[in-house]
Amino acid sequence: MILGLFIALGVIVVDQISKYVVMHYILSEYAALIVTPFFAVVRAWNTGVSFSMFNNFGIRGVYILSGIALIIVALLLKWLKSEKNRSVQVALGFIIGGALGNVIDRIHLGAVFDFLDFYIGDHHWPAFNIADSFICIGAGLIVFHSIFFAKKREK
Repeated sequence: MILGLFIALGVIVVDQISKYVVMHYILSEYAALIVTPFFAVVRAWNTGVSFSMFNNFGIRGVYILSGIALIIVALLLKWLKSEKNRSVQVALGFIIGGALGNVIDRIHLGAVFDFLDFYIGDHHWPAFNIADSFICIGAGLIVFHSIFFAKKREK
């Protein structure tokens, strides 16, 4: 469990520092910074969940979505407490840290700050942040582990 908690703390720190640096230094005077022909650093505020779904609930949405995220984190912590596999502990730490990083934004800023913008021509992937990346990586690791390693234990 300790490994997962340290990973979660590290994710929160990296996420919050990256958001602060982008907000206050990289984009302090600009709305966007084009880095490559397919990537830009942008200023985007997400009041909803993934890809701005459910973003029309105002301040109530901040508390509702934060509450739901905290319930999910509590369930993941319960899983983490009983999980023996270190790879899954790391993955759970990624998800917990990412979720808490976004909850911090919701409570502190009223929305999640997203800044990574990938695109091809006029087609943009929705902007996201470091916390979102860790959530996806953690979920991917759990899926990978369950497909390739969990079945071996059952046999």
